[in-house]
Amino acid sequence: MAGPKAHQANRVRIIGGAYRRRLLTFPDAPGLRPTPDRVRETLFNWLGQDLPGWVCLDLFAGSGALGFEAASRGAGRVVMVERERAAVEALLANRAMLDARCVSVERADSLSWLAANRTPFDLVFVDPPFDSALAEPVLAVLAPHVREGGWVYVEAATAVAAPPGFAVHRSARAGKSHYALLTKESRC
Repeated sequence: MAGPKAHQANRVRIIGGAYRRRLLTFPDAPGLRPTPDRVRETLFNWLGQDLPGWVCLDLFAGSGALGFEAASRGAGRVVMVERERAAVEALLANRAMLDARCVSVERADSLSWLAANRTPFDLVFVDPPFDSALAEPVLAVLAPHVREGGWVYVEAATAVAAPPGFAVHRSARAGKSHYALLTKESRC
């Protein structure tokens, strides 16, 4: 029988906005490590706390912590892309529990989904399964999916380097995770 601590390991709370203090549940999955509260707090401090009307994309959505945090802070639309069935089911259940109508959940591989996408986003979260090395190939094809002056948050096991067309706005490290906020440079 699992104790209370084991059950709590698959929950993460939203730290700000309309859904503040609400708990999200998520399944066990290899590499699924929700972005910690402290890191999400830093990220949203960098972004200015609120995202009124922003169009956001949460690739490798996993627990949904980043995408639901964006929705909680006023994003107009949040698209979550996740390929694992159990995680998609949890995302849909959390969306219903929060009544987060601006959130849509797509069951797909992130690179395949991007290949078919034509929508530019204000903010894209790239937080693939830990130690998967999937951030680099996604960043290589991400430029057409981010509006000029838009943002990309990246979390990875190694230091984040900005791909062509992007600049590192801020970066930090928490434990074994490196994270950075990139901005898409304007064309002159």
